[in-house]
Amino acid sequence: MKIAAVRCVEYTGTMDHPGAFWEERLIRPVDVYPHFAAQGPEYLPPSAPGSYRMTSIFVHIETDEGVTGTAGPIRGDQAYLVLTQIAPLLVGQDALATEYLWDVMYRYLVHGRKGVPMLALSAVDCALWDLRGRHFGVPVHVLLGGPTRDSIPAYASALGYSLETDSARERAAELVGQGFTAMKWFPRHGPVDGKAGERATIALVAALREAVGADVDIMVDAWMSWDVPYTLRMAQRLAEYAPRWIEEPVLPDKPAAYAEIARRMPNGIEVSGGEHEYTRWGLHQLMAAGAMHIYQPDTYWAGGISEMVKIATLASAYDVRLIPHGHSVPANANLSFALPPTLTPLLEYLVKWNVINQWFLEHPVHPVDGQVSPPTQPGLGMDLDQDKIEGRRELAFT
Repeated sequence: MKIAAVRCVEYTGTMDHPGAFWEERLIRPVDVYPHFAAQGPEYLPPSAPGSYRMTSIFVHIETDEGVTGTAGPIRGDQAYLVLTQIAPLLVGQDALATEYLWDVMYRYLVHGRKGVPMLALSAVDCALWDLRGRHFGVPVHVLLGGPTRDSIPAYASALGYSLETDSARERAAELVGQGFTAMKWFPRHGPVDGKAGERATIALVAALREAVGADVDIMVDAWMSWDVPYTLRMAQRLAEYAPRWIEEPVLPDKPAAYAEIARRMPNGIEVSGGEHEYTRWGLHQLMAAGAMHIYQPDTYWAGGISEMVKIATLASAYDVRLIPHGHSVPANANLSFALPPTLTPLLEYLVKWNVINQWFLEHPVHPVDGQVSPPTQPGLGMDLDQDKIEGRRELAFT
């Protein structure tokens, strides 16, 4: 079965949603500069009062036997690389030879070992695994040896919700009511915000703990925007509210700083990260340094399903946990159901992002009572919902 074509298509539709979709955003490393810190949350263009225009790009890999694999959504810069750099490497090749194709793409994109080129490679690899599952008529987790269990608990990532304490308290209680036993929140303040910023973060976590009680886990995501002294100070001040972990406290190229934080973290609080690292080699450097307790590479960024299997093997050898970043729940669910629960105990569910990222999917993967069941659709379950597609545009770059 040979690859006949690689296509990137932009789909548009309309999502009904009263009021503002994005209420708040996370802190960013660039927010140390005031004009960036003053910027508001993400923006979706409204199509009419109470509705938003949805636009997503998907990559489709077609074969001479009529089987097609799909991955996405991806960004426009990824689509450009897929069509101009990667597609010529794939057309005419064996569509099931995922190891060979990954190695060819990696060696060809030698200046793209990290960043956007690796994101493009990852999406293509996921599309190839979707194709492989469709060809054999089984979900990808079956191809990988799963399922290892009947369900996986999901934790709710509350990115985009208001951080005002009363609103956060109400939203946290709602998430518990939906069955989630763990949730992650994204404070807007860091070292440059001084004591007032510290007080705001402490007030947020205190309100969350009050809302959810003692038996629900709370995690804090600093999104690479803290530093070592600030993280250790905040960990001490937050310890009474028992956060399960502090995520990405410093920039990803600082494994020694991560390792220092991990060594000095108060008892019971763990360090997580790795979302912005790539491939087995990048994750291996972090693991060898003892940088974190929990590693969170993204399946759609770190190299795709093929590479995440290798990263999982490394994690098992280092006896650390792997909880993939939640860009793609369908891909992460298939991967996680092929791994032991001791290695991958949770699945991240970015509540608002999954409205967007799974909008065009016919069979989206959503938690029920806080649990995700093994996917049943062939491949990664990437069929598109034709009823939601109002327009489509074939992308081409010359």
